[in-house]
Order: sequence, then structure tokens, then C-alpha cells
Amino acid sequence: MAQRTFFSKEGVDEMKSPIVKRSTVVDGHKTSVSLEKAFWDSVKEISRGRGQTQSELISEIDRNREQNNLSSAIRLFVLDHYRNGSSAQPLMTSRLESYRIQPEHPSRREEGDETSLGH
Repeated sequence: MAQRTFFSKEGVDEMKSPIVKRSTVVDGHKTSVSLEKAFWDSVKEISRGRGQTQSELISEIDRNREQNNLSSAIRLFVLDHYRNGSSAQPLMTSRLESYRIQPEHPSRREEGDETSLGH
């Protein structure tokens, strides 16, 4: 599948990644997942390295995800896998947690802290 070039509102040349929608079985239930081809290729490579089917790996990601969206959870898992470099390790949910931005509670901001959002 060829990538297409398009122009954004700002007139900047951008590459559009093709999204591939595939059906898979997640813990016994058929579902469809939309990911860029590079992520599907990574899921295939990681699952092979771990001795799993792609459905088994996606089911594991689904059971351990912190995100509402399965596609996002898969992308974060792939990112975590390649950043930490081992297919033998279990899911890194604690590391994935660090990618989520937690809103700062207003009472925790120090008065006069100019780095706080909204100031």
C-alpha cells in the first residue's frame, strides 16, 4: 500500500500513514483493530519472538491495558517493547503507566509556581 502525500491547513507537506483494519480474537471474542501497518508488523514480530500467536499477544495487552482504546494500548506496548528491548519480559504496565499524563491537583501546586499549567 503506497503512502500518500497531502497538505495540511498550514501548507506543510505531510505523509499519511495507511491504517489497516484487521479482525482478531481477543480472549475468545472476535473484534477488529485499526493500526498503522508498521504496528501490525511489530505485533507479528513481537509475538513470534515470545512464542505466541498475534491473538494471544493482543489478548494479553487487552487484559493489562490502562487505556480505554485497544489500538492505543497496542501502540504503547510496541513502543515500550522497542524502548526496553526484550521480547522475553512480561508486559510493562508500570512503564506504560508513566506515559500517561496525570492532571495536577490544584492543592499540590506551590503558590507562585510559574511552571504550573494555566499560569
